[in-house]
Amino acid sequence: MLEVKTIEKPDERRDFPRGHLEALHLTGLDFAVATFEPGWRWSESVGPIAGTESCRIHHNGYVVRGRMRLRMDDGQEAEVGPGDVFVCPPGHDAWVVGDEAVVAYDFAGAMAEEYAKARQ
Repeated sequence: MLEVKTIEKPDERRDFPRGHLEALHLTGLDFAVATFEPGWRWSESVGPIAGTESCRIHHNGYVVRGRMRLRMDDGQEAEVGPGDVFVCPPGHDAWVVGDEAVVAYDFAGAMAEEYAKARQ
C-alpha cells in the first residue's frame, strides 16, 4: 500500500513547555517533527511529563535547524546541528544550545508514539 503524508498536516500534535512535537503515522513508520525553543531542556520540559530521570526514548534523528547538546546518563556528550544524523539510545538528557530553535526529524518511531505522554 502506497501512503503519502505531509509534515504540514500532522496526525497529532503534543505541546510541552518550550516546544512541541508533531507526529505522522503511516503503515510501518511513525515519524516525528520536534521543535524545541531556546531554553528547552528535556529534564525540565519533558521529564516531569514522562516521570523519568532521563529520556527513555530511542532516537534516530536528523537536525533541520538549530543546535542541541545530548548527554548520556554515563556522561558521554555530543552536540548536533543542521545536517547531522544521529542515533541516541535511551538514557539521556538534551538541551537547546544558543538562541535558535531546534527542529529535528525522528524516524525511530517511539518518539512519534510515546514522547511527551504521561506515564500510565
